[in-house]
Amino acid sequence: MNTERSQLYYTCVFLHVSFQAIQNSVATSPRRDDTPCWLDAQTLRMLLSELQRCRQEAAPFNEVCQALDTAIYHCGLLMAQCPAALNRQLCQHHLEAIMAPLKEATSQLSGTANRASARRASSPSQRLRGWLGW
Repeated sequence: MNTERSQLYYTCVFLHVSFQAIQNSVATSPRRDDTPCWLDAQTLRMLLSELQRCRQEAAPFNEVCQALDTAIYHCGLLMAQCPAALNRQLCQHHLEAIMAPLKEATSQLSGTANRASARRASSPSQRLRGWLGW
């Protein structure tokens, strides 16, 4: 993995873990599910800014750009309703919609997505040989 790709990979991991921490905080809040979600809008703004910077740096990687565009879109939707304009369940839904493409981008950058699709493309006998270690 070259330096540029490696740096993007770790930025995507950082963003995924950050949004995951926010989601865990929302999920473990003692408030009821129908109460407004009070996220820290400053933290979300900082993460959105980092997402946008990451997207600019990912320009050479088309699949990664598509995933980051999706994450940016959903983060923008969350920011438009935050804080306190949505309930915890909808907030968690938005956070999931941000984390899924970040996970996809991380997978694309690490090359695991390409290896997984290559394994799926192999014939049943090739998969069996691989499984048996032949």
